Amino acid sequence: MKKLLGASTIVALSTIALTACGGSDDSQGSTGSPTKLVVSTWGFSEDFFREEVYAPFEKEHNVEIVLDIGNNAERLNKIRQGTADIDVVYLSDFYAQQAINDDLFEKIDRSNIPNLEEIYDIAKAPLGEDYGPAYTIGQFGIAYNADEIDGEISSWADLWNSNLANNLTIPGITTTTGPMFLDAASKVAGEESFNEDAAFAKLEELSPNIVKEYDKTSDFVNMFTQGEIAAGPFMEMYFNDLKEAIPAAKFVAPSEGGYAVMNTVNIVKDSKNKELAEEFINFQLSKDIQETTAKAKIDSPVNTTVELTDEEAEGITYGQDVIDGLNQLDMAEVNENSAGWIERWNQEIAK
Repeated sequence: MKKLLGASTIVALSTIALTACGGSDDSQGSTGSPTKLVVSTWGFSEDFFREEVYAPFEKEHNVEIVLDIGNNAERLNKIRQGTADIDVVYLSDFYAQQAINDDLFEKIDRSNIPNLEEIYDIAKAPLGEDYGPAYTIGQFGIAYNADEIDGEISSWADLWNSNLANNLTIPGITTTTGPMFLDAASKVAGEESFNEDAAFAKLEELSPNIVKEYDKTSDFVNMFTQGEIAAGPFMEMYFNDLKEAIPAAKFVAPSEGGYAVMNTVNIVKDSKNKELAEEFINFQLSKDIQETTAKAKIDSPVNTTVELTDEEAEGITYGQDVIDGLNQLDMAEVNENSAGWIERWNQEIAK
């Protein structure tokens, strides 16, 4: 006759079985379905970012990153309209300030982003302590084809040289860099602080040199490679595209100072993954990721612990001295005056 098992023995065996099957809550949390994190970003170098930035984060945090691709204006409008469920958004500081004005961002908890301590001061809170950092800083300067220009270009003022007649492009006022070039025109006019009237008058003087304005970097690259233009204000972060197409291309940090072009990363209002989004921002600022993107010549690093050789640093904005020499616009002031500048630009300058 078989002996019956006692109740205590059954309980013990059941506990062992559950443990062996991984039935605890902790085990389910580590092996469950990945959390979706929706990231709104530009489309450039998408394959690189998927492999070198997103994939390592996905693996480390059991996350599936879903991308929403488009330019600054398109993606900002999606957030305004609520037509996309976005957690993290990359925007230039010009557009990020508009989002802040419209109360579209969550306030970040800086204690969850310890890598902020390792980045340039200018990048830590470009739009205020409540909002995200700049994960890269580019330089807005001048690119030109040395084979097509008599002499050298070394300053913003050189763009007014008659040698560039009908050989120049400038950014439109609605672009990220449009207000920067407006400020540069004020400097060329001899003003110590921004003077709107002086800037617009100086831009009118430039009119004979301008072929047309450009709204996208790709438009500049196309005009440059096809010989339609020989020079123009340009962002250093895209210079390698020019150099590859035209070996004689040169990039200049103007003597009056280039401008800091800061791309920010922020958390969208009412994101259900705020802490995970903060971990993602921290990951983006880490030395490993910053070094990887810099060496690939895709993003200039803001992490001050990244060390590059002269060859690795060529074509990107790198080093404390370089950063300290950049002009920085007040984006709140830029957005406050933007509508008036656009109206005046369209009446007096637009080509």
